[in-house]
Amino acid sequence: MVQRKATAKGAVATSKGRASANDAAPKDRRRERGEASVQRIIDATIELIAEEGLASVTMQRIAQHVGSSNALVVFHFRSKENLFRAALQYLSDQYDELWLQLVRAPGLSPVERLLGAVGCAQSFARQHPQWVSVFVAFSSDRKSMQIYNEIGLPSDLAYTAEATEFLVEIARSGGYTGVDIHTLSESLNYLVHGAWYWDHLNPAGRHTDVLRKTMLLLLHQAFPRHFDPMQ
Repeated sequence: MVQRKATAKGAVATSKGRASANDAAPKDRRRERGEASVQRIIDATIELIAEEGLASVTMQRIAQHVGSSNALVVFHFRSKENLFRAALQYLSDQYDELWLQLVRAPGLSPVERLLGAVGCAQSFARQHPQWVSVFVAFSSDRKSMQIYNEIGLPSDLAYTAEATEFLVEIARSGGYTGVDIHTLSESLNYLVHGAWYWDHLNPAGRHTDVLRKTMLLLLHQAFPRHFDPMQ
């Protein structure tokens, strides 16, 4: 009798376990579908902003572009401002991921990290010109600039501060004196944003190597033993 009860309890537990697993699977699938839907809407928003600018983008236009209902877009994001925030946050996260790979990888020297920062700016622009156009759109429009200042600007300042640390270490370890680190760091930052803005206006020239060469020339002037303008 004891054995039978134990077996019965085991069967009940097994049945409950199967039910729980079966319940979890649809929930996981629903979550995956929801996440995929959100990403499609964000991708559509980015594409529309890059092609048409911010002013003409509406929730209805985004819904039509993604092939869904306006109600679904509203369900996920509630408002156009929330959607714009999500799109800009997504792009900021993508740049940060590339920065992690090229600049913060373990074992790199300060010189290698700075070269990684140079490569990060150029690779991002070459691989994702639409993304750069969206960054430019957000930072150029007065109404959307507040969103950019909240999401994009803190990251930009953090990257510049990190690059400044690399410059300080190179100057210290290399015995360089008289280098205006702050101006050099800000100049590199200006070059990146200026190049992105120019590439946005002049797409035909975005595949040149001018940005990288200019940054290396600037670094060579400050640290001639550590940077080769031809590398």
